[in-house]
Amino acid sequence: MIIETGRPHDLSGRLQKEIRVYDLLDRLQIEYDRADHAVVDTMEDCQKVSSKLHVDICKNLFLCNRQHTQFYLLLMPDGKKFLTKELSRQIGSSRLSFAGAEYMERLLDITPGSVSVMGLMNDSENQVRLLMDEDLLREEYLGCHPCINTSSIRIRTKDVLDIFLPAVHHDMEAVHLEGGES
Repeated sequence: MIIETGRPHDLSGRLQKEIRVYDLLDRLQIEYDRADHAVVDTMEDCQKVSSKLHVDICKNLFLCNRQHTQFYLLLMPDGKKFLTKELSRQIGSSRLSFAGAEYMERLLDITPGSVSVMGLMNDSENQVRLLMDEDLLREEYLGCHPCINTSSIRIRTKDVLDIFLPAVHHDMEAVHLEGGES
């Protein structure tokens, strides 16, 4: 696994949704480091990438209410356990569950295993509410996928909050998750 700064030199074979992430980050003049790797679809796989990129790739959970009318992207540290009741209380939503792949694709242009804050660039109607565990806000860097789980990027948390989110017209709501160790 090779770590590079910025976009890949050769874009052949890459999906358009990944290229759009690099295009947006470059246009916004946000610096990032990138690693290409085999498909990662578990947190254990992500930990191997994390050690090379020198960043913790956080859990990215795509959630919805029971009626499938409210959608949430929750970013939380890998080491925390997700407790539905704990989050539901804070955001005033009863019965949260994992949203299906069809909603991921329709709202974020992302498939399971590739869920990432970068997908918010595809949510032009602001149907997804971003929630971040407050522990992540203390981290200098955030690790995530560029809408595909064969690459990972390390980006300054401050750049995500202060440049990326305003550019894609999304707000962030900090949440406090105890959860315990998973």
